[in-house]
Amino acid sequence: MKKFFIGDIAKRFGLNPRTIRYYETIGILPKAGRTESGYRIYTNETVERLDFIIKAKTLGLKLNEIKEILQLHEKGEVPCECTKEFIRKKISEIEDKITSLTELKIRLTELLKLKKYKSIPQFICPIIESEKIS
Repeated sequence: MKKFFIGDIAKRFGLNPRTIRYYETIGILPKAGRTESGYRIYTNETVERLDFIIKAKTLGLKLNEIKEILQLHEKGEVPCECTKEFIRKKISEIEDKITSLTELKIRLTELLKLKKYKSIPQFICPIIESEKIS
């Protein structure tokens, strides 16, 4: 079985070694074995698990959600329904964000239509001052 040092897998995944240690601390990675001199050593299984964690994070899953999926897997359960629920929640968050950003774009576009001031107004910036806060 191949063994990896923390620097090896940190470089492989483009992570800071502190991130890997943090993942151990919160329990989404198993505690690393140690060499006689105290260096952390990781197995191929840990590397595969880290690959899963990174893929899940790129999908927008939070560490506590990833931990829940991993715990279900460790219990021998297939975590697909749980994962689907997290994905549904993420889609909803994205839709809310799109709505919010679309509204902001409309407001900003309207602000660009305001007239230009040629002299220094009494306000700091009339464009921003004209914005109505809801």
